[in-house]
Amino acid sequence: MAQIPAASLPPLSTTVTGPATGPGILLAHGATGSIEGNYAELIPALAASGHRVVAPDYPGSGRTPRAADPLTLDGLADALVAEAVRGGLETFTLIGFSLGTAVSVRVAARHPERVRGLILTAGLARPDHRANIWLDLWLRLLDRSDYAGFAQVGALSGLSAEYLNGLSPTALAAVLDPDPDSPPPGSAEQTALVRTVDTTADLPGISVPTLVIATTLDALLHPSHSCYLAEHIPNAEYAEIATGHVPMVERPAEWHALIEKFLAGHGL
Repeated sequence: MAQIPAASLPPLSTTVTGPATGPGILLAHGATGSIEGNYAELIPALAASGHRVVAPDYPGSGRTPRAADPLTLDGLADALVAEAVRGGLETFTLIGFSLGTAVSVRVAARHPERVRGLILTAGLARPDHRANIWLDLWLRLLDRSDYAGFAQVGALSGLSAEYLNGLSPTALAAVLDPDPDSPPPGSAEQTALVRTVDTTADLPGISVPTLVIATTLDALLHPSHSCYLAEHIPNAEYAEIATGHVPMVERPAEWHALIEKFLAGHGL
């Protein structure tokens, strides 16, 4: 196996779940998110089906301290692979959400000998004008410590209109809670990284089974981003969920079923 460049590794905190001999899963979460926030319900389901799940939090998320240097896609990709190896995985399937889809693709490009499959949800190859406007707004609100505004744009960009309008007053208040501890400390660095992402040159070289899941009511990353991934990754499978950007909130059972069906169908 190829050596991982040590100089590019930010420190990550990682949980490992599931049997030591099970097929490997490596998780890549989204910007301003965390393993707990994106995968809390999926991890036990994967472990129960016999998978060994390695789940690293990016710098500034979960228990991982913020990085001293700006995040890079290569550095984050290498860091996740290092955590997978440390967690006992020589090879693995990557499950990436949002920014995690770009991280997953870059892992497949830099460490192809380790990657057995990809599952990419609500992702992108590179941000378009609309996404960059959202990201700039996130960064401005975080810079001003405007946590009420950040909660509001999170609701508008993350949730579908149908789901948001169907919330009870209590649930809506929870979504809009201006708690300064709600955004992970590394949210600004992770958001800034999304602004620089470009995996378009990586996509044609991916040769492992790949499932792209589009979130068709997504206000943050239009489903055309997922269509682009599916069209440019050779032989990629494509599926849709009628949800906003966060299917783990709006339609978790449907999202889990697509993932589990793909893993079982390809023996991953």
